[in-house]
Amino acid sequence: METVNILTIISIAFLGSFGHCIGMCGGIVMAYSTIKIKPESSKVSKSIAHLLYSFGRVFTYTILGALFGALGGVVLFSNMANGILLIVAGLAMILAGLSLMGKIKFLTLIEHSFSSSSIYKKSFKNVLNSKSNVSFFLLGMLNGLLPCGFVYFFAITAASTADPLYGAFVMAIFGLSTIPAMFGVGFLASLASATSFRNMMMSLSSVAVLLYGAFTIYNGYDYITDPTKTLRDCHK
Repeated sequence: METVNILTIISIAFLGSFGHCIGMCGGIVMAYSTIKIKPESSKVSKSIAHLLYSFGRVFTYTILGALFGALGGVVLFSNMANGILLIVAGLAMILAGLSLMGKIKFLTLIEHSFSSSSIYKKSFKNVLNSKSNVSFFLLGMLNGLLPCGFVYFFAITAASTADPLYGAFVMAIFGLSTIPAMFGVGFLASLASATSFRNMMMSLSSVAVLLYGAFTIYNGYDYITDPTKTLRDCHK
């Protein structure tokens, strides 16, 4: 993937994590910090717990990225089809950006998950009440399956790579870039309630999503008009 794409993905994920992710998942972090971590635990022990939780999320995101990348690769038929894939992905990114800004309800309308199923709820409850270190990783994995507009945006990006490896790479970068914010929530509960700061970071990430969507649409158009170009050239 091009350096500019990697830096863009990192920037969007990092900024968005302080705006969107803290609002969506901050409550879960604060809940397990209260239920699963003893107040007298050392900072090292607490840090390990928070990192295991975050790495569990990253693991789930990486698997999802590989699946969406493979799904995108299924539609590789011709230059026209490949270019249209990028354009559709770019348009979806723009809709996601507008949704993150609160202008439309695109992400809200498409959200669906099995998180409301009895099996998921029971698993989540059992893992939340467990005190083992492994349970923090498992909790992160389950958290990664929760409906989230930001995850959808990066899943679209992963699908546009049309490659399982690149798709997994995109989602892994996304997950790793959100760790600083979520790690901070575990130690500083005030981060979850700093509304003005979160709104500012969300606005910045929304603009970045819109710009990246426009860039993806341009790549799709360039792909269609340049017969020598391959879809993976857009991501290398």
